[in-house]
Amino acid sequence: MSRYFKAKIISNLPLNSKNNLFTIKPLEPVIDPEPGQFYMIEPVNSYDPLLKRPFSFFRRTPEGIQFLYTIKGRGTSLMSKLEKGQVISLIGPLGNGYPKPEDGYIPLLVAGGIGIASLSPLAEALTKKTYVFYGARSKDELLILDELKELTDKLFICTDDGSMGEKGMVVDILNDFLTFHFSLLTSYVIYACGPQPMLEALSKIALEKKIKGYVSVEENMACGVGACQGCVVKVGSQKKKHSKLRTPNFELVFKRVCKEGPVFPIEEIVW
Repeated sequence: MSRYFKAKIISNLPLNSKNNLFTIKPLEPVIDPEPGQFYMIEPVNSYDPLLKRPFSFFRRTPEGIQFLYTIKGRGTSLMSKLEKGQVISLIGPLGNGYPKPEDGYIPLLVAGGIGIASLSPLAEALTKKTYVFYGARSKDELLILDELKELTDKLFICTDDGSMGEKGMVVDILNDFLTFHFSLLTSYVIYACGPQPMLEALSKIALEKKIKGYVSVEENMACGVGACQGCVVKVGSQKKKHSKLRTPNFELVFKRVCKEGPVFPIEEIVW
């Protein structure tokens, strides 16, 4: 089966003034997506804009494949005007998804804003005890709360302005949780998707507390298949040799978000 396919739009439902739920039905057999993977979607039936836009896989239903997206630029603004019955082109699923947690590890899912679209299918796929930490600037930017309550053992909500849940940043809420619940008898693994400052702060906490994890990063993409080299991030690669002080040496290398990512081990990214 090809990753290039056409699909009919089933719905393009506004959830609020900034976010839509987009449902498409492939017109041919397609590859099943995994949590953390993404699709390149044609935002309009023309060559302007020329490039497709990347969107995280949200979920698959009897109706088709669904995506959550925020209207924030020209491409997504045009996409919000697509109507039921129109046919568009897509490429996907692409990239590497979230690895499954090892036995004995409790998953901590940390989402910022629209990052919940990437983590929601992971929460649905996990059969073990799971905690979800979800933050946004205000209550109007919190999505699918009812669905999340059904998918997780505990849902922690926070907003920057305090309009829903605790007031504060989601990384601070997670850090408070870890400080209170940290134990040598409990092993956690972090999965995160959100704005870069959030992921950077989260990575520092994970490294300090020696917690393993994975982050899904965002970069501007042109092709989505690794050919253009336009979405690279810096990662630290450990060398085999060590210095006289017996500390590891690292060299910077670049990896493509669309091909080697978008999910990377939390300790790899050089922010």
